[in-house]
Amino acid sequence: MAGITTHVLDNETGEPGGGMRIDFSVFEDGAYKKVRTLHTNSDGRTDGMILKPDETKVGKYELLFHVGEYYKKKGVDLPDPPFVDEVPIRFAVFDNKQHYHVPMLCTPWTCTTYRGS
Repeated sequence: MAGITTHVLDNETGEPGGGMRIDFSVFEDGAYKKVRTLHTNSDGRTDGMILKPDETKVGKYELLFHVGEYYKKKGVDLPDPPFVDEVPIRFAVFDNKQHYHVPMLCTPWTCTTYRGS
């Protein structure tokens, strides 16, 4: 399956990161341009693919995860400003026949990603 997907895992609780806002952008004409805003569901995933296979083109993309906002909504006591706030993950699609899964694993103090399957 080709296309772009993501999910969020709240490593503070070990549960899916439901309700996180994610902005999706495409690099065009020398800048990242926001295409849409998504929210993760109770399973920590978006309800659909970020980009379907027929929409995915070779190029550069960004997922902006609103980690600080997510933890504030959960009532976590954060410093002001939060240590981890907005986390941009910039990645490239180099073969639009491949699937690009870009997960976010986070706590209020750390975050990481990898190319999933």
